[in-house]
Amino acid sequence: MIIAHLTDPHIVAEGALFRAPVQGTAPDAERIYREFDTASYLARAIAALNALVPRPDIAVITGDLVDHGEPEEYDHLRRLLAAMAIPVHVIPGNHDARGPLRTAFAGDGYLPDSEFLQYTVEDHPLRLVALDTTIPGQHGGTLCAERLAWLDRALAAEPQRPTAILMHHPPFATGISYMDNYGLDNAAGLAEIVARHNQVERILCGHLHRAIDRRFAGTVAGTAPSTAHQVHLNLVPCARISFIFEPPGYQLHLWQDGEGLVTHTCVLDDWGDP
Repeated sequence: MIIAHLTDPHIVAEGALFRAPVQGTAPDAERIYREFDTASYLARAIAALNALVPRPDIAVITGDLVDHGEPEEYDHLRRLLAAMAIPVHVIPGNHDARGPLRTAFAGDGYLPDSEFLQYTVEDHPLRLVALDTTIPGQHGGTLCAERLAWLDRALAAEPQRPTAILMHHPPFATGISYMDNYGLDNAAGLAEIVARHNQVERILCGHLHRAIDRRFAGTVAGTAPSTAHQVHLNLVPCARISFIFEPPGYQLHLWQDGEGLVTHTCVLDDWGDP
């Protein structure tokens, strides 16, 4: 089984390539929206996945699907994803809005009608458990008692099946101060549950716009690079956030029975034939 892991495409309405800077970020952050056509980068990622041999079995997108949570943005996203040759499952990030997201993907049948957009994917050798870490109107995320209880029940229902958890906000600090300030609240509550369920092979996250990994609660948690812009790797304490025009990318997670899960980080560019 091969999982294509995309994250943080930040799609805007078709033809809209500008957004005012987020309060508290660098004044030139608006360059991201003048100089990055995020839709074209997602289209390149989709084309790259469609061309892979063997082709992945499923694609997951771990949040910040769009930039403002507006219906027009989700319409644009759906038109882009229509080119994907494999099934796609999504979860929300802090830039998403649950209502418009649920409406846009209602026809796919996997998003629940409940408040939190949490679900499982059962029809592959590696089971997927998707979590909703978002807090409306805030950049950081959380896992409240209700969401953690749902996770505990979902994992307890299939204790013998290897499982990957999908979530937007990573449950660990990275050393990139600005992003850590808007990380996941109650990571300790998540760790307590994950530690009780040793079938959790990996926790797959977004939000950081970089590939970062760390041991967590007896498993490995990691983030994939964005299909759009990347966060500059700056480990100076309290440094302001900045973006960098590094190549966008995605990850491939290869599950092999008896071998476990191995992750490959891929970047989008034309490197020529091997």
